[in-house]
Amino acid sequence: MIDETAEEIQEMQTHSSSVVAVRAAQALEELTDREFATVEEYTRALERNGTVLRRANPSHASLQNAIREIVGDVADADPDSVADAKRLTSETIEEVVARIESGKRLAAENAVDVLEDGTTLLTHDYSSTVLEAIEQAVEAGKTFDIYVTEARPRYIGRKTARALSDLEGVNTTLITDSAHGLSLEECDRVVVGMDCIVDDTLYNRVGTFPIASTADRLDVPVTVLGSASKLVDEGFVFENEFRSASEVMAEPAEGFEVENPAYDATPVDLLESVITDEGRQTF
Repeated sequence: MIDETAEEIQEMQTHSSSVVAVRAAQALEELTDREFATVEEYTRALERNGTVLRRANPSHASLQNAIREIVGDVADADPDSVADAKRLTSETIEEVVARIESGKRLAAENAVDVLEDGTTLLTHDYSSTVLEAIEQAVEAGKTFDIYVTEARPRYIGRKTARALSDLEGVNTTLITDSAHGLSLEECDRVVVGMDCIVDDTLYNRVGTFPIASTADRLDVPVTVLGSASKLVDEGFVFENEFRSASEVMAEPAEGFEVENPAYDATPVDLLESVITDEGRQTF
């Protein structure tokens, strides 16, 4: 199951980074069903499989932090028996998953006041936290016009547009990524999720940087939503993911190369605010 989960994480195209982190954490539960002769053997297996999961997507800070916490807590506790090690593993997985899921929920709750009734928003890519924030705002009686970029080349924004179109009170329009400059002229705010923020840089789905830059030029505030666990100031070096060229064009590239980066880097000084489960930070 762990190897299968690692392969799934590598291929995941429409899931938020929080979902990826939860899947990875829960996959380690498989080890508690295996037989081990000693605590040392179990700990080595936990570390080895944790590394497999982390390598499946080194760009996701939430995944990296979740797996490191689970493996680190068990190793640092120096349990007396394999049974104790397994019990601690299960407890830590449960705590990590609960914190990730509650972090998303609280971040969404904290964002509701920023999403003003009757405004026009633009969002990019697919963020489960952004969706939850809009859902909560709609439940509070608010209405929105929302532009959604396609997030090419995998068109992840289409999933966002479909989800928003099911919400009463939301008028959804899907646009091409390159049309964001035109649509932003009508917008009151940009709302996006995040893969992570490392020091003074937001890493998110490629296309976020030009949207934030254009919004800054047009004086449209940009708000980023996500769990505080995605804010990293040390111990993590972001590694961009370059996906298959076949996602960009089906036919072989002859005489030229195709690059397909998954993320880009946006300076936080282009953002108006970052909202997490711990509150709102403005810039």
